[in-house]
Amino acid sequence: MSKAEGQILSKIGPLKKVPGSSQASTTGRKDTAMRDLLQQEDTDGDGLITIDDRGPKDFPLGNYSTQQDTDFAVQGVYQLSCLLQELFLAQKRGLGTVAIKRSQLEEDPVHRLTRLIKTSWWENLTRRIDADGIQLAAPDPKMKGAPRIYVPPGVPEQHAYYTAIAKARPELQLDVQWLPKGEMTAGYIKSINHEPGLLAMEMEAELDQPEGNGITQQLKGCPFIVPGDQFNELYNWDACFCALGMLDTHLTVVKGIIKNFIFEIKHYGKILNANRSYYLGRSQPPLLTWLALKTFRAMQHEPDALDLLNSAILAARKEYHVWWTSKPRLDEESGLSRYRPIGKGSPPECGAGVFSHVFTPYAKKYGMTVEEVCTAYNDGAITEPELDIFFDHDRAVRENGHDTSNRVEGLCADLATVDLNCLLYRIEEDIATAIQTYFGDRLTIPAEFCAPGDQPNAIESSNIWHERAQKRKDLINRYCWNEEKGMFLDYNTVTKQQSTFEGVTCLWPLWCGIASDQQAARLVKDAIPTFERVGGLASTSEKTRGRVSEANPQKQWDYPNGWAPHQILAWDGLRRYGYSDESARLNYRWLHLLTECFRNWNGTVVEKYNVTDLKRPQKVDAEYGNQGLRFKYAPQEGFGWTNASYIYGLSLATSEAKEALAQGVPWEDFAPVGS
Repeated sequence: MSKAEGQILSKIGPLKKVPGSSQASTTGRKDTAMRDLLQQEDTDGDGLITIDDRGPKDFPLGNYSTQQDTDFAVQGVYQLSCLLQELFLAQKRGLGTVAIKRSQLEEDPVHRLTRLIKTSWWENLTRRIDADGIQLAAPDPKMKGAPRIYVPPGVPEQHAYYTAIAKARPELQLDVQWLPKGEMTAGYIKSINHEPGLLAMEMEAELDQPEGNGITQQLKGCPFIVPGDQFNELYNWDACFCALGMLDTHLTVVKGIIKNFIFEIKHYGKILNANRSYYLGRSQPPLLTWLALKTFRAMQHEPDALDLLNSAILAARKEYHVWWTSKPRLDEESGLSRYRPIGKGSPPECGAGVFSHVFTPYAKKYGMTVEEVCTAYNDGAITEPELDIFFDHDRAVRENGHDTSNRVEGLCADLATVDLNCLLYRIEEDIATAIQTYFGDRLTIPAEFCAPGDQPNAIESSNIWHERAQKRKDLINRYCWNEEKGMFLDYNTVTKQQSTFEGVTCLWPLWCGIASDQQAARLVKDAIPTFERVGGLASTSEKTRGRVSEANPQKQWDYPNGWAPHQILAWDGLRRYGYSDESARLNYRWLHLLTECFRNWNGTVVEKYNVTDLKRPQKVDAEYGNQGLRFKYAPQEGFGWTNASYIYGLSLATSEAKEALAQGVPWEDFAPVGS
């Protein structure tokens, strides 16, 4: 290799765990590059090289090279952090030296981030619940205790399989439990909160031929994606957005996600919030038909494509009838649906501290600490109807996916939200499209997918689904459109009034196609300026969020924070109505925010961002903080749907936009004249 290539055969030096500490420190020879790099450049000692560090930003590599006359110096935060990442990843592979090309350190951040997501991070976020994967899938960072798995009664082969694993591998300490037959009740779900566990998912049989034993059947878990950090399970709407960024590179995992969702509907009655026992009573925003149709179009020439689409449509149809449009979720007076999951007490995955502002008055009333009053309430030692009402709404907030936001806190179970009803409209239209386009306008309903009142093997056409969609469209316009504001607003089914809270979900009617051309024009004129900031769309308006205080703490789904799902649906909605320039602008703002955070903060990609702050957008001070920050030296996951938004956003961007993003050009300097 020529000297111009800048290859460095660098001595790394091992990382060893410091006894009694969760921190890692470098040890080894004084001339190891990683130790010296950190000592010089990581001045705040957090294991990262970022714009907050006060080192010289200039690290000569000549002393660490096996080549003679190597005078290459690494300069600037971005290249120094790339060097740290390469050294750490080589060390993780067990290498004592590593060949690093200059081009690796000079790789532009757009290309580097894209490459990491596609070739490494998706793999690191993929899980299977089988003999090979259960050790990685079972741990729950949110809860304490030994790993446990609950198996529904309809799959006895899985119970036998996991029992055999537990017996053969006692070091796992795996506890295998049956779920009861029949409908899940709030009381049962609460009764196992002290023994939380993973919920079994879809498995497929594969042929195995051990030596001398002939051909046997072995079960293998269908793969799925997890968001990352403390979220180590299959989340409903997270996975759908992740899949959007995986279709081109990880189609097998996307198919696995769909198969697991179908399994959940069959055995748990709905797609769960996530596959943990404490989530048995609630779902999340439903996007299965959207994902199934996108996946079918990506794999339609594969032999199993139509069968998978058929199963997904049948499962979504069943969930639609059994969960989303049945009481108490259906408000019969308005005809719209609400988030109303089942459960009792406070959510066990959240510590008492999350609800300190709620429990504090009761702690004073009973002379207890916040933790004590939380425990007493959950155990039934004290009864407080107002707390019951609060947590009914809180569970709805979490099923709504926007946990938490002032838009929905304290009233979510009463709201026919714009977002949920747009999703249900999309399901109705998607089912109609699938029946009409791919199934010859005849969908046969087998017994396993029948909802109450269905006749096994009955035939449905697309007409009934088009009619349902049209009815919902009319109802959303009647109850949720606000002509004065030029926005769609949530409708309170108890007070019979529109909410006044302004949320960026008002743009979802563009994505699903409910808005008229005139409404779309108003949304572009009046709504987008309300939410658009330098880094993309904020989740709510600053005005209706209110002033942050002890009584009104900052919520993570409120201004000034922006989230990947809202960006993606806005981009697609605007393009659907011909507002390509507005879509491109919002897309660029978000991609620029993510790229600059990745460039300046040692490869950081997180769950949510402060879209008003390009310098430190990952610093979100709300509730549990941010996810995706708990790493040292090199990022290895990013965060699920944010990764996907980057891949998908780039697929919509022009080559000129990608080049400008790589160079760190803000929108105001890149924007075409007149935009």
